[in-house]
Amino acid sequence: MAARKAYLLRIDPRLWEALEKWAADELRSVNGQIEYLLARAVRDAGRERKRRGEDAPLPGAAGPEGPQM
Repeated sequence: MAARKAYLLRIDPRLWEALEKWAADELRSVNGQIEYLLARAVRDAGRERKRRGEDAPLPGAAGPEGPQM
């Protein structure tokens, strides 16, 4: 598995609070919640790029039934 990419994100404090609550409701960290939401948005937009021979979804992406824990 490839190393994870670190990225600095500046975010409005009100949006951070909303994400924090949402993440807690779904038993995720805020970082995990942001990654889940971004992966879902990429998948829903049809922008997910598959590598040759790779069928695995993006990390954090869940099927229509929701996240698997």
